[in-house]
Amino acid sequence: MYDFINDLRFKGIERFKNKIWLSSPTMHGDEQRWVDEAIQTNWVSTVGANINEVERMTAEKVGRKYAVALSAGTAALHLAIKLCGEKLYGQPKVGHGTLEGHKVFASDMTFDATDNPICYEGGEPVFIDTEYDTWNMDPEALEKAFEIYPDVRLIVVAHLYGTPGKIDEIRAIADFHNALIVEDAAESFCATYKGIQTGCFGDVSILSWNGNKLVTGSSGGMLLTDDQEWANKVRKWSTQSREDAPWYQHEEMGYNYRMSNIIAGIVRGQLPYAENHKEQKKAIWMRYRDGLKDLPVSMNPVDFENSEPNYWLSCCIIDEAAMCQTVRGEKDELWATEPGKSCPGEILGGLSAFNAEGRPIWKPMHMQPIYRTNPFVTIEGNGRGRTNAYISGSSVDVGADVFRRGLCLPSDNKMTPEQQDVVIDIIHRCFR
Repeated sequence: MYDFINDLRFKGIERFKNKIWLSSPTMHGDEQRWVDEAIQTNWVSTVGANINEVERMTAEKVGRKYAVALSAGTAALHLAIKLCGEKLYGQPKVGHGTLEGHKVFASDMTFDATDNPICYEGGEPVFIDTEYDTWNMDPEALEKAFEIYPDVRLIVVAHLYGTPGKIDEIRAIADFHNALIVEDAAESFCATYKGIQTGCFGDVSILSWNGNKLVTGSSGGMLLTDDQEWANKVRKWSTQSREDAPWYQHEEMGYNYRMSNIIAGIVRGQLPYAENHKEQKKAIWMRYRDGLKDLPVSMNPVDFENSEPNYWLSCCIIDEAAMCQTVRGEKDELWATEPGKSCPGEILGGLSAFNAEGRPIWKPMHMQPIYRTNPFVTIEGNGRGRTNAYISGSSVDVGADVFRRGLCLPSDNKMTPEQQDVVIDIIHRCFR
């Protein structure tokens, strides 16, 4: 590994004694109260007052009629996709998925948990390219996808890094083609689009309470819907689809996906602080914006006219002309240090050397070995074309381009302004 500590560009910077995290849990003490109550009352399984209250609080905060507490955001995505598949194509035979033989349009630049559940249900993801305005699903590419695959009836769309996508346009396209939307709002809790909370725009939507999210339960997730029948069905599925009988009676496939009352206690203590966490994250994003404005980089985009992100992670993208020579393999990368230029690998390496955590941008799904043979749709023109292969040279698609030039910066809301100033200084020195 390159020796950043002894690089003269970084002379005078002291290594952080305590690690500066990308995004770690921020606890307040109220969480302990509800966890202790669950233990003292012996309600430690998948029923209890904490679960009931977290479902009520979440539905009220987001603006949906029903919220179902589950073991993870991925579990919520799986059951959301299963709900839509069953509505579209009927209940399958045991051992078969609801989407078998069907394609599903899906966000391309996202964590793979967004799209893997499509495969759990036997579907085939068709990845839709990203757009530069929000780093989310491109409505133009989605429209193009319907021209190529007019029979598709389900779209799975994520809001990346807490910034809402162009959901009005995506919703209009979905309605025109009689398609349902599963909205992955795992990263965007408390973000709004035209004054409406994300989590309200899907036929069914999900949230995540993973350890690095704006609000955490250490794990856990939520399924959101306005359909009482769907909410009840998910509660049943999530507890192994047990029927109302004096013995264990099962008439359809079930799952062990219900949230525990212990996890719900942590979430219950966290929820009152959600907006405060959001404001802290926003201050971090703005401090980066101001501190890096003299460098050839841009922050992850914000559509201030239509949306208010939750600023979960602060990211930046390096101008093409300021990218040093760099090459990435499957699991490693090389770069050549050049005056006035840098690259994500160099910046992340520099941060790591001084005990600060960053992260590459999500590697697009169509570039992942597991999905490289899946269809991928991007708009034609501007040097971009439709392809299923790794992108390079003149035919760069948007997701691959953002992945190549972008990175996530330390965004922990416990990071002090003074610590963030050191992070900003390290980034400046990478361009020397």
